[in-house]
Amino acid sequence: MPELPEVETVVLSIRDQLVGQKFTNIDVRWPKVLFNFSKQDFINNIVQRNITNVHRRAKFIVISFAEEILAIHLRMTGKLYFSNGKTDEKHISAIIRLDNGQQLVFEDTRKFGRFYYYPSQDFLDEKLGIEPLGDAFTAAWLIENLHCKKRMIKALLLDQRLIAGLGNIYVDECLWQSGIHPETKSNKIPKKNISTLRDSIRNTLELSITARGTTVVNFSYLNGKSGKFSSQLHVFGKDGQPCAICATEIKKKRVAGRGTHFCPSCQKKRY
Repeated sequence: MPELPEVETVVLSIRDQLVGQKFTNIDVRWPKVLFNFSKQDFINNIVQRNITNVHRRAKFIVISFAEEILAIHLRMTGKLYFSNGKTDEKHISAIIRLDNGQQLVFEDTRKFGRFYYYPSQDFLDEKLGIEPLGDAFTAAWLIENLHCKKRMIKALLLDQRLIAGLGNIYVDECLWQSGIHPETKSNKIPKKNISTLRDSIRNTLELSITARGTTVVNFSYLNGKSGKFSSQLHVFGKDGQPCAICATEIKKKRVAGRGTHFCPSCQKKRY
């Protein structure tokens, strides 16, 4: 599933071509792709409205109008790209037509991706946590919000209500870089490790955005182009291989319902 860097990469690829344009129609080929509205709602509320911005909120691609937003979640295999020609691929869920003749195509092999329509972004903001690349995401904030809870750190970092945009790949990488075992309770983690974790989260996300995200399976998020950050991964998907720090074999186990990679030597569990 695409995480923050992959979604940010898609946003950066489509923003300039969308801002200032207007949608003229939508061809819905997989009805369930419209989660909380209909094609007629789209025509009544979105068609011919000026697109004012395209940005990311957590793992959502947000297309903004005067007040309303169209939020798109890629889920497992969603791809969003422009096309000027005929679009007859069998995995296309929807095609949105623009007044400049272009088509914004949403292709989704697994059909889990969804479009959401909201009168404003308030609905998302009320349900989503802090943005890890924002100014408010400081070491002090993270220390306070981890120490006041007694949850397993892996599960807590995956909780979008706390920190928005993190997923399995980057959580594993950042916990390894910070020397934190994924099953450690958040209130047991020393402040210095949490401070390192905060820096690791920001640095890892920024590096991945520069590399256009991570592609770890035979799937690309952006017009057939694969993200290059997979070559910089140190622990995720490396089970059975030596740790880059201590040469101990990387282990994989199920933590918080997710396949989790860690070094049993560098990441000692704290009880």
